[in-house]
This record gives sequence, C-alpha cells and structure tokens, in this order.
Amino acid sequence: MSFQPDHDLHKRRLGRNLGLGLSLIAFVVIVFGITIVKVSDQPRPWAKKAQPATSVSSGASATVSGPAAGTKP
Repeated sequence: MSFQPDHDLHKRRLGRNLGLGLSLIAFVVIVFGITIVKVSDQPRPWAKKAQPATSVSSGASATVSGPAAGTKP
C-alpha cells in the first residue's frame, strides 16, 4: 500500500494555511500582550497621574443660569 504524491494544489494550500495560521497566532499574541500590559498595576513613569475630582463646597457662591437639573421648564 503506497500513498500517491501530493498534488501541487495541496502543497500550495498547505503553504497558505500555514501562513494564515501563523498570522492568527501572531495577532492573538499581540492582543494578549497588550491586555497584560494594560491590566498590570505596574507604575509607568510616562503615564500621567489622574487628578482628583474637585467638589464645590456648600459655602461657595456659585451662580447657575437656567432651570435646575431634572425640572421641567
């Protein structure tokens, strides 16, 4: 029992499938690496620190023009 040699079409299809498979693996590795970097809690010196939100104190005299939020005109 002997096998027939592969046809040229099968060889080209194998090369195309390997190229596509390697491209997909590279894409998954890049996405995984980006995810790990974004999720990690390592301090990054080039990243800007978030500024704390400032609140308006109750004694401040702020003027608001227009209707209050949530009211109908």
